[in-house]
Amino acid sequence: MNSSHTLIRHVGAVSFATLISRILGYVRDALVAYAFGGGRFTDAFYAAFRLPNLFRRLLGEGSLTAAFVPIFSEHISNDRQDAARECFQALFTLLLTVLFSIVVLGMFFAPQVTHLVAWGFKSDPDLFDLTVRLTRQIFPFLLFVSLAALASGSLNSLGHFFVPSVAPAMLSVAEITFVLLIAKSCSDPLQGLAVSAVAGGLLHFGLLVPLLYKEKMPLVWRWNPLHPDIRRVGKALLPAVWGMSLDQVNAFIDTICASFLITGSVTALYNSNRLMQFPLALFGIAMSTAALPNLSASAAKQDWPAMKNTLNLALRLILFAVLPAMAGLILLGRPAIELLFEHGKFTHRETLLTNAALAMYCLGLPAFAGVKVLASFFYALKDTKTPVKVANACLLINITGNLTLMWKFGVAGLAIATSLASTANAFILFHLLRRRLGLMGGRRIFKTFLQCAAALFPMMLAAGGIAYGLTGSLIWRVPAAVLVGTAAYLGTAKLLRMEEFQHLRNALTGSPDPRETPQ
Repeated sequence: MNSSHTLIRHVGAVSFATLISRILGYVRDALVAYAFGGGRFTDAFYAAFRLPNLFRRLLGEGSLTAAFVPIFSEHISNDRQDAARECFQALFTLLLTVLFSIVVLGMFFAPQVTHLVAWGFKSDPDLFDLTVRLTRQIFPFLLFVSLAALASGSLNSLGHFFVPSVAPAMLSVAEITFVLLIAKSCSDPLQGLAVSAVAGGLLHFGLLVPLLYKEKMPLVWRWNPLHPDIRRVGKALLPAVWGMSLDQVNAFIDTICASFLITGSVTALYNSNRLMQFPLALFGIAMSTAALPNLSASAAKQDWPAMKNTLNLALRLILFAVLPAMAGLILLGRPAIELLFEHGKFTHRETLLTNAALAMYCLGLPAFAGVKVLASFFYALKDTKTPVKVANACLLINITGNLTLMWKFGVAGLAIATSLASTANAFILFHLLRRRLGLMGGRRIFKTFLQCAAALFPMMLAAGGIAYGLTGSLIWRVPAAVLVGTAAYLGTAKLLRMEEFQHLRNALTGSPDPRETPQ
């Protein structure tokens, strides 16, 4: 099986697992919206959840994974299993110690943390105090999910993609169980929801532990903070914090700004971001997750043509998958939000607020996905300084855009600023890679973009005709619009003989792929 087949099959495993996780996530969000509405109570819960989630990205799924996986993969690709095990155990021990300290400090300084996350809540003392209590209860979530991120990175390098990608669904399982079975008998349901989030983090990590032991990576205490690999990870970690987690930092800043806007703005940002994250996770994050071990192994062997081929294929597949997702969410956003959230205490006003942010987030969806893969290429080269320089510049773009647009366009202005910042990030990273490594297959990528754009027209006509041209329940109109639109897009791609469509079909049928050579 060649590298294209391997990459696509790994992406398929991650995407399928992520699909399960995201569906459960939307069921969870819909139940929370039904039980608690989309106003002050959920504003407090999501604001309290924001900082632990940000730290999870900074110390776990984002920068730590980007810094650790290339080093761990280097040992694996060179048949140094004992060195890989020692590296994993030393880092696990150090991470456990650091995370426990952060959790204790975060709970102790919860008022200061809340002031930072939701500055605008100070004008409402009751809302501020509620957010402080929720912050203290949610903070331990950070410990378990960050350890799970380290375990997932190790398992990806060892060829396991499905279980590490489906494990995050345990957060949704825990919260769904609470809302359906426990909330009504709970004296304080909102704080019970916070405790269920922590339980979900524990289950997430626990699901990965048996697989670690199967791969002979036991969780043994190995205190060695001066281990050479720990130093290498540490050297790469700090720059990677910004480079890999720009979207989370932007979301954190957006939350602060949204706390100054009309009631429901924080929740609207959260729900719209969740909807946008669905195709991003299925395709962009799945692609970067599958590509990073592949790129790292090629970098360890200094196989530059293979690395460029992987990057070129990854970017073209992202365009092929993400562009229709972008157009589809913009077209079907309002009826989808009505179907998913407009129940119970969640009103039509909140639907419109969420849809306004969603449409603007979606404009940056190809860039969000592209940054994930482009940054992974730099991390595979063990270069974490270049992405952080670019990310710092783009962070300023986001802040400037927020302050300029939020007062006129509300939550939509915050989403526009985030999309502009990520688009700038993607173009700059690609330009820098081309300067460093030469031709990256830009003509093939642009050709894919044009073909995808052509295939979008029949897709949008078909999907829009069903969603808006027919009458009846949204329960069947929205799924039917998605299915028919997808069929129209894939059918057009087949007629256009798109190479990306052939790759996907060949990976499913086992047929050989054409040789990848960027031009």
